[in-house]
Amino acid sequence: MDYSIQEMKSENWEDVAKIYMEGINTGKATFQSELPSFEEWDKGHMKVCRLVAYDGKNVLGWAVLSPTSSRCVYRGVAEVSIYIGEAYRGKGVGKSLLNSLVKASEENGIWSLYSAIIIENDASIAMHKSCGFREIGIREKVAKMPNGIWHDTVLMERRSKVVGIE
Repeated sequence: MDYSIQEMKSENWEDVAKIYMEGINTGKATFQSELPSFEEWDKGHMKVCRLVAYDGKNVLGWAVLSPTSSRCVYRGVAEVSIYIGEAYRGKGVGKSLLNSLVKASEENGIWSLYSAIIIENDASIAMHKSCGFREIGIREKVAKMPNGIWHDTVLMERRSKVVGIE
């Protein structure tokens, strides 16, 4: 499969939203139950480190960062969101995107990446581990889905070896 990792552009939103909805529909990719508007989505994510895997026609997946706090001491800490289109899962697209996101984050002064993954999402947990993330804990019954089922999340972290090491 031939694709490149590129900066996400506003014209990618339709494809990004479609992939996000596929993730929502799995019931194990996010606690989000409805697709947000672009404006809502845009407001919640950092303006840097927005990436897509693109094959020249289609967005195959996307990855972005969200700030974890507005306090300046946490300016180098961000939460990862990564979604891969249904047809492209298990083909290395996610790992390629996540490794590119790590590199972009370090280029933008981010020293710690964090991810909260629904415990049933084995593929995402394994992918994060393969990209240098480590499990730091479990949050039990952290969110109740609209169907009434509680879910735990696995907290994962990747600490940069090149940023914030002084």
